Amino acid sequence: MLIRARENMTKQEIMSKLPYSKPFLFVDELLYIDENRVEGIYTFDENLDFYKGHFKDYPITPGVILTEAMAQIGLVCLGIYLVNDTFNKNTSIALTSTEIEFLKPVFPNEKIIVISDKIYFKFGKLKCKVIMKNEKDEIVCQGTIAGMIV
Repeated sequence: MLIRARENMTKQEIMSKLPYSKPFLFVDELLYIDENRVEGIYTFDENLDFYKGHFKDYPITPGVILTEAMAQIGLVCLGIYLVNDTFNKNTSIALTSTEIEFLKPVFPNEKIIVISDKIYFKFGKLKCKVIMKNEKDEIVCQGTIAGMIV
């Protein structure tokens, strides 16, 4: 079965299909999306609970949360776009693998941009090369993320 991206699927339609809500939604806005690439932003609010205990006197965003933000923007949003009308409440994108290199910390109230380029999408498996940058355009973390659409 060949699944094609719908050219007129809006960024708002994609965001409305995300299976997350606050405080576990790490997508503020999609800047760009097509069948090969997605770019989105998120600002880490200083009031998020994990900052209370992750380096209590010097809070930084945990790597697992950075990975989740990369996956939500770079994998799930792109996956929704690729399967478009067939993505519904019974559809999920399950994370299957990550290989992330962390290069710089992300602090409370810091805005990041995630840029994801599709490596392949076949047999329901999506694999992407994902980069996260800070507002200074420095690479914060990078790597590959893969998931299955089920």
